[in-house]
Amino acid sequence: MLLPRIIPCLDVRDGRVVKGVKFQGLRDAGDPVELASAYAEQGADELVMLDVSATPEGRSHALDVVRAVREVLPLPLTVGGGVRAVADAEALLEAGADKVAANTAAVSRPGLLDELAERFGCQCVVLALDAALNGGAWDVVVRSGRDRTGRDAVAWAAEAVGRGAGEILLTSWDRDGTGSGYDLELLAAMRAAVPVPIIASGGAAGPRHMADALRAGADAVLAATIFHDGHTTVADLKTELIGLGVEVRR
Repeated sequence: MLLPRIIPCLDVRDGRVVKGVKFQGLRDAGDPVELASAYAEQGADELVMLDVSATPEGRSHALDVVRAVREVLPLPLTVGGGVRAVADAEALLEAGADKVAANTAAVSRPGLLDELAERFGCQCVVLALDAALNGGAWDVVVRSGRDRTGRDAVAWAAEAVGRGAGEILLTSWDRDGTGSGYDLELLAAMRAAVPVPIIASGGAAGPRHMADALRAGADAVLAATIFHDGHTTVADLKTELIGLGVEVRR
C-alpha cells in the first residue's frame, strides 16, 4: 500500500503565485520557481501547478513558467489550466509536466479525457474537479469557480474515470482558502464512487485536517495557504502527521 502524499499547490496568474478564498480575492503569494524549490527542499512528495486565469482568458498555460519550475524541481509535477486538446497537454508535457489536469474543457467535452488517456496513458491524466455543496450533493464548478454547472460531482468523477482519468484532484469550493478543514463528506462520497487515487484540496489549516482527510479516503492532501504564508513547512507537517499516527513518505 502506497503511503499518502503531501502536495503543495501553486495557483499561478501572470507568472506569479496567487491565493484567495473560494477562488476569489486573489493576492500575490510569491515567485513560482522560488516556492517550488523551497517545497522540494522541505520534502514535498509532488507539486501541482494550476494556471488559474488560462481558461477564463481563453488561452493555454504559460509554458515558460512550467519550464522554469521544472528546472528546479526534482519531483513529479502536475500542471493544469487551459488544457482543451491533446496538443495543449503535449505542450505541457514537453515543457516538463509529468501529469496534466483538465477541468472546464473536460466538462464541456468529456471525450477529451478519452483522447488524453489514449495518447498519454491514464496515469498521466488528472481530472481537476471543483465541487460546491448544493443541498445534500455537490455541483461541478468550472471556469476557475465562476460557473456552477448543476452537474453532480460524484457522478461526473465516476464517468471521468471510466473515460481514462487516472487520478482525481478534488477541491471543495466551499472550503477553499477558509482553513476550516477539508469536506470529509465529499471525500467519503467520492471514495465510494471511484477506484483511482484522490487528492484532497480546499480548507487545510494544519495536520489534523490532513489526517482527517486521509482517514476519510484521500490518497494525498494538497494545500497552499498554510505553506505560502509560512504557517508550517512540509517537513514540520510530516513530523506532526507521524505524531498523529499517520504514516507519510520521508
